[in-house]
Amino acid sequence: MASHGARGRSGGRPTLEEVAARAGVGRGTVSRVINGSPRVSDATRAAVEAAVAELGYVPNTAARALAANRTDAIALVVPEPETRFFAEPYFSDMLKGVGAELSETEMQLLLIFAGSDRERHRLAQYLAAHRVDGVLLVSVHADDPLPDLLAQLEIPAVISGPRSAAETLTSVDSDNYGGARQAVEHLLERGRRTVAHITGRLDVYGAQRRIEGYRDALREAGCEVDELLIERGDFTEEGGYRAMRGLLDRRPGLDAVFAASDVTAAGARRALREAGRRIPDDVALVGYDDSAIARHLDPPLTSVRQPIEEMGRRMIDLLLTEVADRRPLASRRLDRRQVVLATELVPRASS
Repeated sequence: MASHGARGRSGGRPTLEEVAARAGVGRGTVSRVINGSPRVSDATRAAVEAAVAELGYVPNTAARALAANRTDAIALVVPEPETRFFAEPYFSDMLKGVGAELSETEMQLLLIFAGSDRERHRLAQYLAAHRVDGVLLVSVHADDPLPDLLAQLEIPAVISGPRSAAETLTSVDSDNYGGARQAVEHLLERGRRTVAHITGRLDVYGAQRRIEGYRDALREAGCEVDELLIERGDFTEEGGYRAMRGLLDRRPGLDAVFAASDVTAAGARRALREAGRRIPDDVALVGYDDSAIARHLDPPLTSVRQPIEEMGRRMIDLLLTEVADRRPLASRRLDRRQVVLATELVPRASS
């Protein structure tokens, strides 16, 4: 076995390509292993680590990071299944904003899914090894243990939306309450009086705020809040479809629906059409996010625009500020920021 002073085939320092050839994998796989990505099998990781040891390979980025006690890596952690990440435009827009802002730095971005118990366990081990300088958490549920784990490990973190009104981590969100009010006020201005709401997942604080905005808009307009017009959804298309069918069974005379996401609205639209309801003649429909889905539905969907890409950029700005702050994490608690960005209603033919 070669010592750590081993030379590569070229006579100089061993290269990444030589490590890849020795391990029998691609160059990208070696890079992922070196950067601590969990998206590599245990067998592959072992082969790469053995090749690194045999050749005495030391990446320049790792040497710099060791000297500065930094990894030059940021993790974007999504505690959801991969299928949901790729199905919902919210996540791709967030990633676009994060990537655009981070491209101006020397930092690497690692995308990590933690939608299952096994993935969360592996992520906990990965974070405990301090292989990243900071973490962005997207789509955090109220009972998610990851934010508390990050605080215990003293890893800087920013989340997309607080877990509650008492959030202790820095967060960036849109005005969910105000956006919901805009949606309902718009429907009431169009003469609708039986306005239903399909919620998002109620363990997400943003979904709770949208229900509050929905209720308050109705009350201020002098309309009764009928709890049977509120149906629980989960931000998915199938959830929107099931919720819409339930609403039609209970309140067949409803004349408007505010859905907690554009994806949810797409499912509600399918159920309305199956029931013979015309949009917007019989039932007006409003979504949330103003994603590409809203523009491509037939009829085009009125939606509440939240600046998702801008949210991603602001999250990176705040996280890099925290990473650069060398004070102990406990002494920075009072500096936590809760950033809320404005929303905008975009009227289209569905309402």
